[in-house]
Amino acid sequence: MFKDRKDAGIKLGEALLSYQKDKPIVIGIPRGGIETAYYVAQRLHAEMIPIISRKLGHPQQPEFAMGAIAEDGSYYLSPWAKSEISAQDLESVKNKEREEIKRRVQLLRHGKPIPPMKDRTVIVVDDGIATGSTLFATLELCEKQQPKKLIVAAPISGREAAQQLENMADEVLILEIPDDFRAVSQGYERFSNLNDEETLEFMRKYEQEYGSQ
Repeated sequence: MFKDRKDAGIKLGEALLSYQKDKPIVIGIPRGGIETAYYVAQRLHAEMIPIISRKLGHPQQPEFAMGAIAEDGSYYLSPWAKSEISAQDLESVKNKEREEIKRRVQLLRHGKPIPPMKDRTVIVVDDGIATGSTLFATLELCEKQQPKKLIVAAPISGREAAQQLENMADEVLILEIPDDFRAVSQGYERFSNLNDEETLEFMRKYEQEYGSQ
């Protein structure tokens, strides 16, 4: 059990300390993953950036995820959705999320492109993994960049998502995989959703600290 995202991020950073010598790039998945990634990057004295991925909601039930899309167009689709969702419906949902992705790239990265990852150690951090959809899409984006090593790190995950990640990354580091996993929040004493301003504040803090190094 973690007190909050700060506690989880610090513990994750300690567990990843052996990668500090590689000068890794730490990727945070907004929104909650940004706070966790901030503390990991702080511990590793590493570069940190947000990469934006968005859930693809079912056309009839938008709150129900059928997959996710990353900012470069990489996407993950649940196996059941591949046979049940028409290409037209899928493209419609993607287009809607692309608009939100553009907004968040502008907000959190000032519209700047993703820095090169080729031949670098890349650590993708989230605050926890439930279905894993947004994380899977992010990993697809990273893989295309040809990193030297691709690592996934999270404080808590369900077993099924953790097993799926083994085929998508060079290393998977998850601190807790409960047998009775129901939701990411069960791993935290305090867990609340971050809004845009709270997420942006972690980016500002990082930029102030990293810029002065």
